[in-house]
Amino acid sequence: MTAAIPEGWSYGPWHEGPDPLAPPVDLRDALDELGRDVMAGSSPRSALEELLRRGTRNTQGLDDLTRRLWERRREIQSRHNLEGTLRDVQRLLDEALEAERHDLFPNPSDDARFREAQLDALPSGTAAAVRELAEYDWQSPQARQKYEQIRELLGKELLGSRFEGMKEALQNTTPEDVARVNEMLADLNALLAAHAQGRPDVDQLFEQFMADHGDFFPENPRTVDELIDALARRAAAAQRMMNSMTPEQRAELAQLSQQAFGSPELSQQLSQLDAQLQALRPGEDWYSGERMSGDDPLGLVEGAQAMNDLAELDALAEQLSQSYPGARLEDIDLDALTRQLGDEATVDARRLSELERELRNQGLLERAPDGSLRLSPKALRQLGQTALSDVLRTARGQSGERESASAGAAGELSGSTRPWQFGDTQSWDVPRTIRNAVLRTAGEPIAAKVGGRADGRVRLDVADVEIAETEHRARAAVALLVDTSWSMVQENRWLPMKRTALALHQLISTRYRNDALQLITFGRYAGVVELPQLIGLEGTWEQGTNAHHALLLAGRHLRRHPDAQPVVLMVTDGEPTAHLEPDGTAEFSYPPEPATLRKTIFEVDRLAKLGASLTVFRLGDDPRLEAFVDLLARRSGGRVLAPDADGLGAAVVGDYLRTRRKL
Repeated sequence: MTAAIPEGWSYGPWHEGPDPLAPPVDLRDALDELGRDVMAGSSPRSALEELLRRGTRNTQGLDDLTRRLWERRREIQSRHNLEGTLRDVQRLLDEALEAERHDLFPNPSDDARFREAQLDALPSGTAAAVRELAEYDWQSPQARQKYEQIRELLGKELLGSRFEGMKEALQNTTPEDVARVNEMLADLNALLAAHAQGRPDVDQLFEQFMADHGDFFPENPRTVDELIDALARRAAAAQRMMNSMTPEQRAELAQLSQQAFGSPELSQQLSQLDAQLQALRPGEDWYSGERMSGDDPLGLVEGAQAMNDLAELDALAEQLSQSYPGARLEDIDLDALTRQLGDEATVDARRLSELERELRNQGLLERAPDGSLRLSPKALRQLGQTALSDVLRTARGQSGERESASAGAAGELSGSTRPWQFGDTQSWDVPRTIRNAVLRTAGEPIAAKVGGRADGRVRLDVADVEIAETEHRARAAVALLVDTSWSMVQENRWLPMKRTALALHQLISTRYRNDALQLITFGRYAGVVELPQLIGLEGTWEQGTNAHHALLLAGRHLRRHPDAQPVVLMVTDGEPTAHLEPDGTAEFSYPPEPATLRKTIFEVDRLAKLGASLTVFRLGDDPRLEAFVDLLARRSGGRVLAPDADGLGAAVVGDYLRTRRKL
């Protein structure tokens, strides 16, 4: 049974703006790529620009669109040439002369021989021959028709190159049409002169002009400035086409234009119009030219359109480059992009624009006090979730165990819940599970009936089930020490280090909220940093791996939390080469001085007295580093792990979870 369409309603394709039923922009992949570039050292603004240039999995980026524009440009230049009108005139002239000689040949009169002599004496140039034949009394009707076609062709081409749709409108030209065109051109030149003089009655003159000649202007300009803009663009394109011709071709066309419609007045009016438009819109490109080297000849109308297309392609390339001050993707002319590259390119450009807008609107990028862009806390949380998921997935793949996604498989209820996943053994949160089922089915029709009435039962689905999370109440004070010396950047360990810190921060802030995490970086000096600072930290050329200073700051953090289990995790790829002097300056030496090693070991001993569990994550195979970190592990009762860069996050998070399980 087909539902009836309500009266007064109609259904059809959507044409006005974006598809209202299209899915919302998926920011997850974009944010992951953005975060990866930021953590690799790019500024958020540079990372966003790079993302827009590169595109996403489902959307072409600005670079791809720009490449297609240049391919389209090369295609126009390599396929066409600008000899179409000259070739057409030459062809019609040859046909006219052949028809005239054919009719003269059987005629025995002296007049016929005289006329043949006139034809033989015609100049070799096409334009000069056409001009000489202006007063010739054709004997052949067919020849006369061909010659008139030359005049008509020139008139249509000249007008069509400057007025949109004029060539099509003048298919069957009569003397009355020519007179009306001349009248329109005279009135147009008078209107533009009045505008240039700043006369107060220009608006009235424009209204009268459009009332008299509006059918010549399908663009339907609403003001004299809109009219001038439209005419200047086409006139400039026509001039660029002339500039692109050889001097001989330009001279030929200049002479031929006098024969357009057999009315020299038309050529004079067009010359005056071009001069006025150039004076009124000097910013248009009137002087450049394009090299057209193809085999497909274009007439004046098609040639001017090709020049328009090339100019439009150049403008689109500039818009896509986003290299000018204040550039935004909303600047892209989507109509022009559709004309040049098709609907798919427009869809990609619109998606990129929506992506940029949504990253800002959804609070994933924010403006810092200094005016720069930065990742918002919301964006960092989402990046943290992704990093933690990746780390746990890696850890699961290494150990062959299922991800332990709970905040503790035993212990006290944390008050939070999460959707059930395959393999979960925790208790259900029954009230929330039933609530989910009721909300899911509230809008559905009642399918099950008992005696004509609803049976009153709530039907559960797997998607409704939520489990109650638990957590251990024992606290840990965690210090994550990450090496930020130049070797970490040089050996491509910079990004894994940041993702490790991000994953650990996400795990502690969401699953072990009572734990106190402090992030400490150490290069020439050590320092306590917040997560946004670490994520945006850029690698710098700086000598020194000051583990002594980092361990000193870690000890201060642990002493501020005497009721918590102390945990120290250190990530490094080099032995200590710097230590802190009593005056606060860093002393660097390579190979390490005995004082550097002694001070570093002293801080490890102090941490051991606090009961701290020290785990060193050694990156690389330096024998000196291996020997030193083994010494640290023995003195502190800790251990050394040597993961590769890709497994660093899984190793750090796994070691932290191992320590938490002991609690």
